[in-house]
Amino acid sequence: MIMNNILNNLKKEVTENLTSNILPYWINNMVDNENGGFFGQITGEEKIIGDSPKGAVLNARILWTFSSAYRLLKDEKYLEIATRAKRYLLDKFYDNKFGGIYWSVDKEGNPLDTKKQIYALGFAIYGLSEYNRATGDEEALEYAIKLFQDIETYSFDKKGNGYYEAFTRDWKRIEDMRLSEKDANESKTMNTHLHILEPYTNLYRVWKNEDLKRQLVNLINLFIYRFPDPKSNHLRLFFNDEWETKFRTISYGHDIEASWLIHEAALVLNDEELLCEVEPHILKIAEAASEGYFEGGGMIYEYDPDESKIDADRHWWVQAETVVGYINIFQYFNESKYLDRAIDCWFFIKERLTDKKAGEWYWSIKANGQLNLIDDKAGFWKCPYHNSRMCLEIIERF
Repeated sequence: MIMNNILNNLKKEVTENLTSNILPYWINNMVDNENGGFFGQITGEEKIIGDSPKGAVLNARILWTFSSAYRLLKDEKYLEIATRAKRYLLDKFYDNKFGGIYWSVDKEGNPLDTKKQIYALGFAIYGLSEYNRATGDEEALEYAIKLFQDIETYSFDKKGNGYYEAFTRDWKRIEDMRLSEKDANESKTMNTHLHILEPYTNLYRVWKNEDLKRQLVNLINLFIYRFPDPKSNHLRLFFNDEWETKFRTISYGHDIEASWLIHEAALVLNDEELLCEVEPHILKIAEAASEGYFEGGGMIYEYDPDESKIDADRHWWVQAETVVGYINIFQYFNESKYLDRAIDCWFFIKERLTDKKAGEWYWSIKANGQLNLIDDKAGFWKCPYHNSRMCLEIIERF
């Protein structure tokens, strides 16, 4: 009875946060009625930057978020935003000549950065497959399948396994493969593989294709045998073509996020033998991530052991994934301490990260406890997906 009350209260609170705080912020502030689609940026001080480029990842994450919200909550205003995002993605970001998705367009929707970052294609698949899942729309599924085929044709390393990071518009190898300026310029990354695993899982829900299934199983195996450090169980981040790595930075948020996304993939495949193989690794990765968790203070960002440098900022997305990761362990492995951690992290989000006045969540709480108003409230990377997904996962699971 006590446990049910705890879970019911958690579900009630996250539902309120989602429907009264997060989603209304994007509906009321980010729709670009003049140029179409959505604005590219709102600063931490609530200023809309109308000339800012519009990123594929932002648009695809809006598509996923509002499609999923509509699927679960059946509110027509969520469907309206999801449909707007779907239309803009296909009309402005999809490359009709070479396939794939542009990295960015300008404020009017003209191609700006035409490189093919596989991470962006992954999120486009994620959004389009969720729109199909929510509505049955065949066009969304058709384009999700096209993008899956593009990734497999151009990015999959048939000799060495895994997926290459980025290409030119016409699918040639590109010198600067980085997802962002803070990343190492390496040809294969854990982060991009994680966000291929995620959309392939969602696509398999609506398209039971054998090639997709094979590649999804392969991705799961990479995440339990290739990416984890054999001693620490933290996921290694950057690799060259031959899977050699010289980087030891630990990303606690990616560890905890991966723990439940790997598990989700195995569950969706409904393969008992694979699930039994995967689940011990899930627990190891989640417990490794817990090195960055502090009671009452959420999950810190990352640690570089080579420089003994800790980044103790508490980023919005890391906290959201921490709640889901710990809820997943509690739900499937009946470990009550993980529910305690999830509730504790949610309290930190509710009290420290949620903007109760303007809406949405702040980018982060700095290591010194100060609120970060420098980084975006909405933009290329600050999207509604991590925090909305946390809420939606709890709503759907319980």
